[in-house]
Amino acid sequence: MQFLRHSASRTLSGVSKVSIRFISCERNAGHRVRRKDLRSSEQDVEYVLKNGLRHVEPYFFTHKTFAKERWLGRPLVSVLQTEFKDRPSEYYQTAVMEGWVTVNGVKVSPDYTFKPHDILAHTLHRHEPPVTSDHIKIIYEDENMLVVDKPASIPVHPTGRYQHNSILNILKHDHGYQSLFPANRLDRLTSGILIFARTKESAQLIEKAMRAREIQKQYVCRVLGEFPREVVCDERLLTVSHRLGLNVVSPQGKESTTVFERLFFDGETSIVRCKPVTGRTHQIRVHLQYLGHPIANDPLYANSNAWGPDRGKGKVYDAAECESVIEELVAHEFLSGGKVMPERALCQTCNIPTYYDPQPGQLCIWLHAIQYALNNFTFQTDLPLWASRDYSPEKYRHLIQF
Repeated sequence: MQFLRHSASRTLSGVSKVSIRFISCERNAGHRVRRKDLRSSEQDVEYVLKNGLRHVEPYFFTHKTFAKERWLGRPLVSVLQTEFKDRPSEYYQTAVMEGWVTVNGVKVSPDYTFKPHDILAHTLHRHEPPVTSDHIKIIYEDENMLVVDKPASIPVHPTGRYQHNSILNILKHDHGYQSLFPANRLDRLTSGILIFARTKESAQLIEKAMRAREIQKQYVCRVLGEFPREVVCDERLLTVSHRLGLNVVSPQGKESTTVFERLFFDGETSIVRCKPVTGRTHQIRVHLQYLGHPIANDPLYANSNAWGPDRGKGKVYDAAECESVIEELVAHEFLSGGKVMPERALCQTCNIPTYYDPQPGQLCIWLHAIQYALNNFTFQTDLPLWASRDYSPEKYRHLIQF
């Protein structure tokens, strides 16, 4: 894989509205539907930029999925109420009775039990949480690769409540980029360098370099307290909730190593350079939590309500111990892009409470991928505002809420 030096960067300007269309695909009688045939129904959707946020106008959407193995033999409504918690439990009873939820293309009773190869479809009026309308800065591009500076708050690819408010779809629908293959992962609330391959061949080469640990990565973060000058954390990490992406330090986990270096301490928080040797989910965030210096505004790992007053410092967990933590995080929607506010007016179309506009402090965590390097070739971004020496405690103290 060849990486070329970039000599300049450019910025993608936002637009007021962009039309988007879904592709329709129905199930043919007697034909087993392939996974790639599970498409949404046709619908026009619009982006709207206002008050520093990118909104997606609510739209009708039909989500289709094969029945999971854990659903087999379970009643339909029970599965809906336990697996899809973004709507009230009573909603799903009505949705099944009204035929908004179907199995294999037909209306069924609420006590229908799932069988192998069943296809669940749910037509709903979909509300996506807003994300920042900040520009997506292009660091480098050629026929094989696109490298961008990802703004915080936007997921890389469609996931959960986010479909069109994702980096892939914003780049595609606003600016015409097609067939992009993410080569590295960044959490929704994390900003910084994001590499896309533009062909399957280049994607394989970048993935090979990643697996061989030939790409050196550097992040910066702002953590609670006075961080040690230098420290290496090699605690093993275990995923305890795939739904939340939640990881903990555990001897049953995977090998993980991160090198940390304190850049400066302002009396309350430290700016730290992070060099992950391995690439586990939430690796930097969990290692910092274990060391007793979580990212200062991290709603997951700096959360004393969920982890206790020590915020998980030095704790080694097993999966069973984390059940109460997971329940606390889910109950208070700490991972939501916009918390549902019951006191707000209901949507006139679907009678579901709408999202409020998130505040700036809810759009990011103080973790930024600042540099990716391979051999003599380097991609680098500017420091975010929150990582500068001028960002004093008086400016950020109110953003530390956990």
